[in-house]
Amino acid sequence: MKKMFILLFSCFINLLAYGEERMGQDTQIWDYRRISNIPNYHTFGQFWTSLQGEYIATIALIAIIAALSAFALHYMVIGPKQFSHNGKKIYTFTLFERIFHFIAALSWIILVPTGLIMMFGSTFGGGNFVRICKNLHVLAMVLFIISIVPMFLCWIKRMLPASYDIKWLMIVGGYLSKVKKPIPAGKFNFGQKTWYYIAVFGGFLMIITGLFMYFVDFDSVVIQNFLGLTQIELLRISAIVHNILGIICVVFFGVHIYMAVFAIKGSIHSMITGYKEEEEVYILHHYWYKELEDKKKV
Repeated sequence: MKKMFILLFSCFINLLAYGEERMGQDTQIWDYRRISNIPNYHTFGQFWTSLQGEYIATIALIAIIAALSAFALHYMVIGPKQFSHNGKKIYTFTLFERIFHFIAALSWIILVPTGLIMMFGSTFGGGNFVRICKNLHVLAMVLFIISIVPMFLCWIKRMLPASYDIKWLMIVGGYLSKVKKPIPAGKFNFGQKTWYYIAVFGGFLMIITGLFMYFVDFDSVVIQNFLGLTQIELLRISAIVHNILGIICVVFFGVHIYMAVFAIKGSIHSMITGYKEEEEVYILHHYWYKELEDKKKV
């Protein structure tokens, strides 16, 4: 474990050093002698400039304010769901699952604020502070890469769509009601499945687009030929996809935190101890509870 940590840390330092070196050079994209060679400025390039310069930050701000307002309204009107902690405990997450979930959570706790700081870089005055956030963002990306494979392999079967997901969606998982009654959901409900696909598959796409932007003048001839794009167009698309996905991830990460910490009292403990309360499983994951009953695992 110690050797692996040293190796990962060394790779991270080399990654930063390489990126800083490349960004400090005159590149084939940003060198002033090449500006005239950038194609389609008045079409896609103009759209990209307008979107990045005027709208992305505004969209992000509106999305964050809307999400926080929804959380506050839900907490004041509906309130948190509370379940008995005096009954049986149901073993839900293995130690391995909790470890890679912790690594993923740590990476997102760093990725989200540093990503927003970079998005609003001019507001924070740019300079060394934003540069440090950029480097922390890359470090968190390495942590997320470590967790993304086990997340995919361990949970993909349970995350597959099921017919009862539609029923869950129709009643929004019962979270708009104060009444506690069995909810049609398996081990993971439709909301958790949605976050899983955004975090894993959207996160993978963000890793790719993020690397494209970090290594600004990487050799992408094969990708350009395959997609029929120039390198600057590939970078512009990467920035747009990365930022839009980033906004979606920020909102859903906020929902995930709100549900685990505030909307369901004590829910977060399952990722610490591995156990959920029997009443919580019976109510919020009723189909999985019946499955456990049939297997005599309750």
